[in-house]
Amino acid sequence: MKITNGFKYALIAIFIGLNANAIAQENFLCQGAFWTEDQGNKMLKEFASTWHDKASWEKRAAIIRNGIVEGMKLNQMPKGGNDFKLLVTHTFTGDGYIVENVAIESFPGFYITGNIYRPDKATKKCAAILSPHGHWKNRRLMAEVQARCAVLARMGAVVFAYDMVGYADANQVTHDIPIALLLQTYNSRRVLDYLISRPDVDAERIGITGESGGGTQTLVLTAIDNRIKVSVPAVMVSAHFFGGCTCESGMPIHKSKSHQTSNVEIAALCAPRPMLIISDGNDWTRNTPRVEYPYIQKVYALYDGENRIENVHFPAEVHDYGYNKRGAAYNFLAHHLKLSSGKVQNTLGFDESFITFLPEDELRVFNDEHPMPANALQGNQAVLDYLKIK
Repeated sequence: MKITNGFKYALIAIFIGLNANAIAQENFLCQGAFWTEDQGNKMLKEFASTWHDKASWEKRAAIIRNGIVEGMKLNQMPKGGNDFKLLVTHTFTGDGYIVENVAIESFPGFYITGNIYRPDKATKKCAAILSPHGHWKNRRLMAEVQARCAVLARMGAVVFAYDMVGYADANQVTHDIPIALLLQTYNSRRVLDYLISRPDVDAERIGITGESGGGTQTLVLTAIDNRIKVSVPAVMVSAHFFGGCTCESGMPIHKSKSHQTSNVEIAALCAPRPMLIISDGNDWTRNTPRVEYPYIQKVYALYDGENRIENVHFPAEVHDYGYNKRGAAYNFLAHHLKLSSGKVQNTLGFDESFITFLPEDELRVFNDEHPMPANALQGNQAVLDYLKIK
């Protein structure tokens, strides 16, 4: 085929256009410690000057929410149905709870992998809780996640602990794929779709909680989906830190040509639904009681919802979802989702001694005996080619 000058120029124009789009997106990214602590505090004051009552806040809230959806290109993803086929590869029965190793199809050829923890004897519809996780290797398989999910299941919730893309069994793509934030948020929304579709779940009692990168997912999904009724982001709400990973800030959800925001205002989009913010003294949430929390309280006050927003701060603790942080979450979720905390609580706190901590291999979804489905897309490029995200 003869390549004409016109064809060459067309290719060059396309190439320039693609690079211009990439550069434009890059200019709107707010990543990691994008501001200093002082700058983050000052920016909250600037944000506060743009609203003064419920109507003006809701106008700003709509801009922020739209910025999240458009920034991560969520509306370009496939329209998911509710006809889920749950693939269960292993079941374990513990003391008052059951664990299933499961996969569901997020979109054709792309699988969400994880564990469903549920009560062993449920006589009525259960609350459901999404459990995204942070950036620790094989985090979904670790003791902290197992503890959190087992306790909540014994209290009466169906809990779905699911992998970040590129982690544990979710290895169809690498975690640094440019659309990691989009894939994870879409997966979270599909987990929510699935849980609501279950006949044993009460759609009016849906919660979400995660730490670090899972805290980011907690913030983002709660902000854009009102089906989440109770939210507990752990060690993530910060005025100056925007998330240090591609899956948190690798797409322009905080800034556009017409707006600038931070994770504090994204958290505030939960209002007036119940939210507990968990913070500690050894990471970017060290200022939460004095800086971030008061801002969010003012938003809740617009809805007369001060009783539905809480912050528990652990000044001597570190960036994790340790026992004390879990205890605070258990109390909050039990109250607002009507769980039976008496099944795990005593005068000393929450008793986690009933839990059987399973080795990683027993929580894996796929292995030699249960391979990944044959239609699974393999590799970053295969997924990008299928989605054709522009």
